[in-house]
Amino acid sequence: MKDRNFYMDVRKIRNLLPQRYPFLLVDRILEVEPGVRIKGLKNVTMNEPFFQGHFPGEPIMPGVLMLEAMAQTGIIFAKITDPENLEDKLLVFAGMDGVRFRKQVVPGDQVIMELELIKRKKNLWKMGARASVNGKTVTEAVLMAAITTEPR
Repeated sequence: MKDRNFYMDVRKIRNLLPQRYPFLLVDRILEVEPGVRIKGLKNVTMNEPFFQGHFPGEPIMPGVLMLEAMAQTGIIFAKITDPENLEDKLLVFAGMDGVRFRKQVVPGDQVIMELELIKRKKNLWKMGARASVNGKTVTEAVLMAAITTEPR
């Protein structure tokens, strides 16, 4: 089922992710094609707590938080793709390859995160991830998530 008009707001996102403010880094899901791809959004504001120290007078979103935002989008994708199997499971970061930071993300940016399934094998999900601002790539990586056997 390909749905380009799909919309999931932060209230529904909170039902799928264990993260909470200030670590919930996905504001909206814009598109989803279960088992294939997902497109999410993060609005970056000056009120983000990490800007107090990264860096005073020159606020830049930390690269590791860009990766976390993409990983959270990937978890939402997995839970939409396989809701019965993942309902009481926790997905955690299992690895990343080919990480590249191309441009800085600053307050006022709207980050679009697009992930596409590369491979799924038992408890491991592997996804190609790209984040962009105004159509220009800011971060890209191959992300892996593992399903834990402990219920959430």
